[in-house]
Amino acid sequence: MKAQKTVLVTGASSGIGKSIAKQLLQENYNVFVAARRLDQMQDLVQLGATAIKMDITSESDIKSVMEQIKASAEGVDILINNAGYAIYGAVEDTSIEDARRQFEVNIFGLAAVTQAVLPYMRSKKAGTIINISSVGGKIYTPLGAWYHATKHALEGWSDCLRLELAQFGIDVVIIEPGGILTEFAEVLNDPMMERSGKSVYSAMAKSVSKSTSDLYGKDGKMPGPQVIANLVSKALNTNKPKTRYRAGYLAKPLLFMRWLLSDRMFDKIILSQVK
Repeated sequence: MKAQKTVLVTGASSGIGKSIAKQLLQENYNVFVAARRLDQMQDLVQLGATAIKMDITSESDIKSVMEQIKASAEGVDILINNAGYAIYGAVEDTSIEDARRQFEVNIFGLAAVTQAVLPYMRSKKAGTIINISSVGGKIYTPLGAWYHATKHALEGWSDCLRLELAQFGIDVVIIEPGGILTEFAEVLNDPMMERSGKSVYSAMAKSVSKSTSDLYGKDGKMPGPQVIANLVSKALNTNKPKTRYRAGYLAKPLLFMRWLLSDRMFDKIILSQVK
């Protein structure tokens, strides 16, 4: 009988992270879930998870989480780097402070958690790190420069990490969700309109807001986060996982078009959706 593996899922208070945690609990993993909103993870606790409050940009929080995990398990066998968010708004309208915070969460916080779990994984010469990226790590949309920049960075960072850790038997997997029915549109729209709704980019901001709301409001078009949880399960239940998995609304068509078309042609297609 295989020993029960310990998983840490960040950003597990809602959406994709919560669905992943539920899936792995069903598969009998020892699941630790972490997020800033501890109260939003009580349903996972009832299912058997251990919930810990953590801001991934806080060094002390990360240290505390690792200590709590080590108190009941040797260490983290599987890390699901899911915590993250998106800011939208024209580059000219977005403060560098807001942009820096985007990178602190989506890249530097994620990297700090990863660094914290690596010594144990190396000692075991085994482990899996799954980074939840986005099709936005390969494509781009107007007013999403800072968000896309973090996801493009995550793609390259993950590729380098995979090469570094191969010698220790540690897998690095990238998940690229397309459109998923989560809080994404709600979190995106209002702050974007505050930044660019009354600036010289207002027409574009209103168009992006409308197209985003329309897209996420289409019944049956947008799958739920379980499709991503299924991909995580698939990656963990194979001896040699792929380096990348993708699912969600328009994920594969968008990535295919980006591969096929020139920059100018792709620009025209994207801009045609926000007129």
